[in-house]
Amino acid sequence: MTEPVVREREVAQRTISKARVLLEALPYMKEHSGKTVVVKLGGAAMTDPGPATSFAEDVALLRLAGVRVVVVHGGGPQISELSERLGIETRFERGLRVTDAETLEVARMVLLGKINTEIVAAINRQGVPAAGVSGDDGALFVARPKERTSEGVDLGLVGDIVEVRPALLQDLMQHFVPVVASTATDGKGQGYNVNADEAASALAVALGAGKLIFMTDVPGLYEELDGVEQLLSEVSLDECERLLADGVVEGGMVPKVEAVLQAMKGGVRRAHILDGRVPHALILEMFTPEGLGTMITSEVDR
Repeated sequence: MTEPVVREREVAQRTISKARVLLEALPYMKEHSGKTVVVKLGGAAMTDPGPATSFAEDVALLRLAGVRVVVVHGGGPQISELSERLGIETRFERGLRVTDAETLEVARMVLLGKINTEIVAAINRQGVPAAGVSGDDGALFVARPKERTSEGVDLGLVGDIVEVRPALLQDLMQHFVPVVASTATDGKGQGYNVNADEAASALAVALGAGKLIFMTDVPGLYEELDGVEQLLSEVSLDECERLLADGVVEGGMVPKVEAVLQAMKGGVRRAHILDGRVPHALILEMFTPEGLGTMITSEVDR
């Protein structure tokens, strides 16, 4: 057999393998086409150019496959960094940033002036139009002041979302990928800093999303089994509540799991916690049978 013929066969085999990959993704594309997916972007995916580009490519592919993607983001580390540079004290109580008027101004500068515009630009570069909005726009997130902590600490301008008014986003979703910054308003002109996990959860419920996905900087939920910490690839809503009640879920994962539970009790059927540092984590989770990270399912799906 001549060398050119061998090479032609090798090329043909590689091409067929690529076709198989696309065909394996087809059922998942059909399943999700026309559905709404809310993605909360955080961790390394917002700061490292590699994961940021990978994420934007994934969002573009989802959109072109007919998935209605909404991106929600926070920016805690970046807010703290700018506050330090400006000589503004950063103080946390129960994991929440104590927010006065000056701190809120810094938060808005970071969320709206930097992070939101960067995510929008990254998605636009992939040929899919994105539009940045804040929770203030169209009174998307209406909030009231969060209650004092159990120690009696006043958190200032930190808000609890009490209402979502999704009309603006529903219009945008016809033609754009909305990128939502986690700020809120009382509807009368007073702004609030709100937790981005809470914002993503509330928005997923209001939009009737089929999925809520958290892109973070950990692989997912873990539990010690037979003396070894193991990644849980799939858990039910009840199992997720047990992990939280038993203290298995700790630290920064607590608000994410609480947000997942709130969303699923509000009608969202599936939630995912993924490592956003993995290239194309979003596509791997949605369009492959193996998936990635931890998937939380409602009892209806089991």
